[in-house]
Amino acid sequence: MSISSDIISELFRLRDEKYADFQRKLTPTHEGEHFIGVRTPELKRLAKELRKRSDTDEFLSTLPHRYFEEDQLHSFIISEEKDFGRCIALTEAFLPYIDNWATCDQLSPKVFAKHRDEMETYAGRWISSGHTYTVRFGIAVLMRYFLGEYFRTEYADRVADIASEEYYINMMRAWYFATALAKNYEEVLPYIEQKRLDRWTHNKTIQKAAESFRITDEQKQYLRSLRV
Repeated sequence: MSISSDIISELFRLRDEKYADFQRKLTPTHEGEHFIGVRTPELKRLAKELRKRSDTDEFLSTLPHRYFEEDQLHSFIISEEKDFGRCIALTEAFLPYIDNWATCDQLSPKVFAKHRDEMETYAGRWISSGHTYTVRFGIAVLMRYFLGEYFRTEYADRVADIASEEYYINMMRAWYFATALAKNYEEVLPYIEQKRLDRWTHNKTIQKAAESFRITDEQKQYLRSLRV
């Protein structure tokens, strides 16, 4: 029996129909049969078990997967990879097959934080890819690893200059700028004051920033005055 068959059997054993319905509502870009209905803690537990198997690479190379939960497992397995070179290779092989925001956002390799110099180049390449969720992932990398003391305006420029009609890209752009306002307010505020973003992303950034506990009431009041 192959590892993929083992995984499918285990996923259906852990199935929760009500949770599958919940996931369908959160991820409207997919048909209902794409979801089995397995909760995240169970998927993370299973991912840890799979990493110990000698045939895990067989699963990681079998793309695309049929079920949402397989994609989630794939993200969790990559996120725990400690070898940077292997992690990058696995990430780049998987990114073109990511087709939903949830799997994209779960892909968060811990080893990336130790390799910021290299990650700058990869983030720029992913943002320029043209693939919705690869672009979203590239923005997420800049948000996770290049704010605070690592912030540079050229990173914010890259995100501001993205021209896209894709909801899931622009939502991540808004998330990036809202987080950047929380961590680098003075450097990032001009992007809002100068209306560097398209109208939807501009207003969504202000909305998300106004919901943040890391931004002062005075700052929130001023940001709200900048709505378009």
